[in-house]
Amino acid sequence: MDMPLDRIERETMLLGRYMHLLSPRVEWRLDRSAYILLSRIQVEGPMSIGQLSEAFGLDASTLNRQTAAMLRAGVVERIPDPDGGIARKFAITDEGERRLENDRGRNLAGLAKVLADWTPEEAEQLAASLSRLNLSIERLDGRPWPRD
Repeated sequence: MDMPLDRIERETMLLGRYMHLLSPRVEWRLDRSAYILLSRIQVEGPMSIGQLSEAFGLDASTLNRQTAAMLRAGVVERIPDPDGGIARKFAITDEGERRLENDRGRNLAGLAKVLADWTPEEAEQLAASLSRLNLSIERLDGRPWPRD
């Protein structure tokens, strides 16, 4: 018999795999790292490499590669620090906003199909459990995701 931790590990692994299958793969879709970085910049506003490194626990070289690809794609731009700091920051462009919202809309449509036969209460229970799981991870990691 599977223990709860075994089931949780397996189900979260599968969820990570299945989330990519929820919406059609189109060549102009954002890659996973761009989607996550843009989502964070959208919530927090312009961020420097140092701030992104602190937020995600990634080294500067990894972030430099990812942000360079995002600059080439036109989804972010480098701007002077609005607060007057020395480091330049990455801000989401109108194209980045458009692509992020398009991808988010496709993800939401895919989830709506999956949950079509769930009751609102079942969907809320899943949302609450996933939030609690993520908050527990963030508490241990020390890098909370900004929430409303």
